[in-house]
Amino acid sequence: MQIFDGIRLGLATGIAKIITATVRGLKLGAASVLPGEISRRLHPKLLKLLSQQVRKSIILVVGTNGKTTTSLLLRSILETQNCKIAHNIAGANLINGLITTLLENTNLIGQLDADYAILEVDENVLPLVLKDIQPQYILALNLFRDQLDRYGEVDTISRRWQEAINPLPKDTTIILNGDDPTLCFLGQQLTQKVLFFGLNESELYLEEIPHAVDSIYCPNCKTLLEYKGVYLSHLGDYDCPNCSFTKSDLDVNSQEWPQILIGVYNKYNSIAAGLVASSIGIDKDTIYDTIKNFRAAFGRAEELTVNGKKIRILLSKNPVGMNETIRAVNQIKATGKSSTTLLVLNDRIPDGTDVSWIWDVDTEKLVNLGGKFIVSGDRVYDMAMRLQYSCDNLETEFQLIVKEDLQEAIDTALENTPPDETLHILPTYSAMLEVRELLTGRKIL
Repeated sequence: MQIFDGIRLGLATGIAKIITATVRGLKLGAASVLPGEISRRLHPKLLKLLSQQVRKSIILVVGTNGKTTTSLLLRSILETQNCKIAHNIAGANLINGLITTLLENTNLIGQLDADYAILEVDENVLPLVLKDIQPQYILALNLFRDQLDRYGEVDTISRRWQEAINPLPKDTTIILNGDDPTLCFLGQQLTQKVLFFGLNESELYLEEIPHAVDSIYCPNCKTLLEYKGVYLSHLGDYDCPNCSFTKSDLDVNSQEWPQILIGVYNKYNSIAAGLVASSIGIDKDTIYDTIKNFRAAFGRAEELTVNGKKIRILLSKNPVGMNETIRAVNQIKATGKSSTTLLVLNDRIPDGTDVSWIWDVDTEKLVNLGGKFIVSGDRVYDMAMRLQYSCDNLETEFQLIVKEDLQEAIDTALENTPPDETLHILPTYSAMLEVRELLTGRKIL
């Protein structure tokens, strides 16, 4: 039986490597999904067999926003220790993508060469992944509404996570965002080792709770939570006035942590990656130095220079993410370093086919400082209408330019960006891939 399994493993691995070489050789993409999909059909237990070969630790990174940036930062920290890392860097976070990632780090007979596996996992498939993978660490960043046509509400996902995590060994380390009431409550129910990260910087509080807020009710008794302040969406400092539920003590002091990438959300990503690395045993000086020198993942505050113009791409795929992007862009616009913004809205499967979420975004704050706004994408007129509705009682100069063709939209945005300013591009996921390909001439997926 072992010989037969070995033959199947070798066959599945060989086929995957042939597919990878073919796809990349023909420049059809990064081959981050198809090799795993085909090889899994040849060997259904492939994910389990490969994950068991990781020498030190498997780290699963889950959450609605921030997975790619946090995973890449964590990888950068571990690589300072000369560790070999298996990491789905392209963001293919379903089971076929995880298998592809592990296969990339094997030899021709399926022997894995990796000290750590950092696997970004789609929040909806975590329970399925935990049937085959036994991680040493699970890092949960947040839970927001995202593609409700696929996932449902956040409390449903949280319950599924708890059911999947409960059978794991007691020495499994679960690292959760304590500023998120849903995740904090989840951690309080678990018997594994739980660590909480979050912010303790009241100067970062928002002036008010945003319109696009999800979990402001007590996860225990459903009473409206009392907030001392919120950092973004429903993440903040809270207590329940009706029952004993309250925010857990944090295991980090966010005031001590450096940050390079813009946005409060990237402060969370930095702390989360750092807490995992610290739990593994990496010293804080190494962690801090890595954060200070970190370069953004593709599309996540990534900075490019095209034809002498500075560009920053800020993935905006749901209400919370886009509101935080607007917050970051406005901070720069207030300094006079940005006057042109390109928004690209698609409604494909990776984006979520329901684009009604844009009406939960505080686009009024984006247009409030004025400037030029170019819109494009599959749902260009939906985005244009949303911005137009945001202009009631607007006193600053506002110019809206609609371009159905994405290349024309990019060209127009660059033409309207002065040499000393930065063009900010706010795309949904599939739109981000298209924008990057047009700007760099290379596909990611």
